[in-house]
Amino acid sequence: MQSGKDVILEIDWQGARQIQQLIPSAIWIFILPPSIQALEDRLRKRAQDDEATIQKRVMAAKDELTHVAEANYLVINDRFEQALQDLSQLVLASRLRSQSQLARHHQLAKELGALSSGN
Repeated sequence: MQSGKDVILEIDWQGARQIQQLIPSAIWIFILPPSIQALEDRLRKRAQDDEATIQKRVMAAKDELTHVAEANYLVINDRFEQALQDLSQLVLASRLRSQSQLARHHQLAKELGALSSGN
């Protein structure tokens, strides 16, 4: 992050909440399935888990969904291409935040007087 690179973490809501407390400028993107049924179908199509594990994962997902309103952004993964485009746009927009831009273009901002003498 300090070198200006994007960092993406795939974490649960507790982890996202902790990151936002540590780094207030972090953005929390919640990726939702189009429905619980679609989530179940996707898990079954992967053929990686038995039925009991699938049911546990669905129940865990339902619990996660109770925290969706805490996120800064929601992306619904109904069509992969659209969800990927939405995520890409969010990352690009976050790069244009004034703090991010000032950090990346510190010298230019200083020359233009956009930074106070203390920055």
